[in-house]
Parts: sequence; C-alpha cells; structure tokens
Amino acid sequence: MTDLLTREQPPKAAPVRRRSRPRKGPVAYLLRLFVTAYLVLLVAWPVSLVAIRTFEDGFSGIQGILEDPDTVTALKLTVTVAISAVVVNTLFGVGISLLLVRSEFPGKRALSALVDLPLSVSPIVVGLALVLVYGGRNGWFGPTLEGAGLQVVFATPGIVMATAFVALPLVIREVVPVLEEIGTDQEVAAQTLGANGWQTFWRVTLPAIKWAIVYGVVLSLARSLGEFGAVKVVSGNVLGQTRTATLVVEEKYLNFDQQGAYATAFLLAMVSVACIVIVSVIRPKNERS
Repeated sequence: MTDLLTREQPPKAAPVRRRSRPRKGPVAYLLRLFVTAYLVLLVAWPVSLVAIRTFEDGFSGIQGILEDPDTVTALKLTVTVAISAVVVNTLFGVGISLLLVRSEFPGKRALSALVDLPLSVSPIVVGLALVLVYGGRNGWFGPTLEGAGLQVVFATPGIVMATAFVALPLVIREVVPVLEEIGTDQEVAAQTLGANGWQTFWRVTLPAIKWAIVYGVVLSLARSLGEFGAVKVVSGNVLGQTRTATLVVEEKYLNFDQQGAYATAFLLAMVSVACIVIVSVIRPKNERS
C-alpha cells in the first residue's frame, strides 16, 4: 500500500532559477552619469531657468501676457496654425507612409529622401523659397493667386504652409517603422475575406498604427508651436495679424520685456511638454518602444 501511494505522487517540479543580471562595471555608470549630465545641462537646466524667471514675481508675468490683446491674438494664431499644420501632416503623412511601405515604384528612394529634406534644410531657406514661389509681386504663383483673392505670403496660409513643411517628416518617421513591423498578413487576410481597401485600412491597418500616428501628431504639434525661422520670413510679423507667439518672444526680449518673453516661452514649452507627457502616460506598455 505504501509503495502504491509513493508511486502515485507526482514528481516535484524543479525549482525555477532566476537569471542573474549581469553586473554593471564602472564604464556603464560613467556613461549613465555623462548622459544624465548632458541632458541636464542642455535641456532640463535651461528650461527650468525659463520657468524660474517666469514666476519670479508670482503669476504677474503670465497674467500680463494674457491681458495683452496683441499677445492673445498671437497665441490664438499660433494654435490655429499649429492645428492646421498637424491636420495636413497627419493626412499626408499617413498616405505617404503607406505609399513608401506598401508600394514599389520608380523613384521610391528619392521620395523617401525628399521626405527628410525639411530636417536638413534651414527653416529660413524654407521661408525664402515660399516667398519666391507664392510672393504677391515676383512669385511664380503669387500674382495669380492674389488676383483670385487668395493671399499666401504675409498671411495665415503662408504661415500654415511653412509650419507644415518643417514638421512634415515627424508623422511619417513614426508610422513607417510600425507599418514595416506589422507586415501585410492581416491586410491580405482581410481582403481575402472580402474587405475592400477602405475597410482593410479602417479595421486592420489603422488600429495597428494608431499609437504611431498619435505620437507623430504630438511631435508635429510640438514642432509647429515652436517654429520661428520660416514663419518669420513668410508672415511679415504684422502686429495683431500675422505675428505668432514665437515672434512675440523675440519682440518682447529685444524690447527688454524679459519677463513677458519668458512667460510666453514658458506657455509654449509647457503645452509641448504636457502633450508628450500625456501621451506617454496613456500609451499602453506593449506599445511603448
């Protein structure tokens, strides 16, 4: 009887051994210290100084710019331009990403390189190029467009175009790697089951790339809010009409209104930082890189 009970007992599971983490040497700690110090000196410290200077006298700096009608107009224009540029970049960014990943055509490498052009060209050059093309006097299309009642340069459309140009690659470079990673198996399966192209995109492709789009939108919004060089060239910097928030920062700083400049810069920086932090918090862990 004892032998029978002994035989029926299941064998004990072998103890699970935890993998020991490799010990980090002094080089790893030095590298970590160097990277941390670099980020603190280049990013954290300057931004914190702007915040400190903004609130030196309490909330008077923020209150002052919010009570200035010209500054409020500039802030509203900045938000309008940034949202318009983000919408344009999102629509074209997703389309170009699908074209680059899902299609083969002559000139594909040239198009991919052209997408990165805004990252390598100075925004001042971008603004000047837009003036040469859409300028009302000597531009290629400017006189024709103004004759039809549409002013591009020294108006909101030109500011939107300049802002959209400099932020164009941000959505594309977030979406393209995700499209390459997910492949086409699910899309082919959906088409095999009878889904058309729009249904496949809406129900299969878009859910797979939605977080890449969201993060690209946030980066594009942050970049659009802070654009200065191209906007300064195409806007004309007209007070109360085409002056954006970044131009307000320059104008106030040059006129020795440093607290107003710091307060405006602080608002722009905080909006961008808040967008990135919110997306990082709500983004699922399995979607984070």
